[in-house]
Amino acid sequence: MQSASYRVGRAFLCRADYRSELMKSTLDLVREKKIKMALFAVIGSVAEATLAYYDQSKREYRKIRLEEPLEIADSWGNISWKDGQPFAHLHAVLSDAGGKTYAGHLVQATVFAAEIHLLELIGKKLEREHDEVTGLSLWKFKKQGLK
Repeated sequence: MQSASYRVGRAFLCRADYRSELMKSTLDLVREKKIKMALFAVIGSVAEATLAYYDQSKREYRKIRLEEPLEIADSWGNISWKDGQPFAHLHAVLSDAGGKTYAGHLVQATVFAAEIHLLELIGKKLEREHDEVTGLSLWKFKKQGLK
């Protein structure tokens, strides 16, 4: 296992704007506050969303389009870097009016009402790089950053 240690920096509690795009709003905050690394969670609801499931055998994401109001039952993610830009990686569990749940990598969502809880991490920024074994963009740890 590879790892690096970080100190906790600033903590942000944010309310996303009605009808904004959730992932874009999160990345706008990251750029505005000059955040290099973070952990974040989102609670609230969305008007619609797109999740993705990674098909390990085909090594590609399958999109799951949900065109209905949904509650964000759970979410957890992180901010790192990919291709020289901040990258938001968020997994979410969404539920419909009947309680049916959908889960996966959140690609995009239109906010109805959402609160973002973001905890900045202080230390070397992690870059994502293509991993030949999985086909995914995974964190690349530098030798000096290993613990």
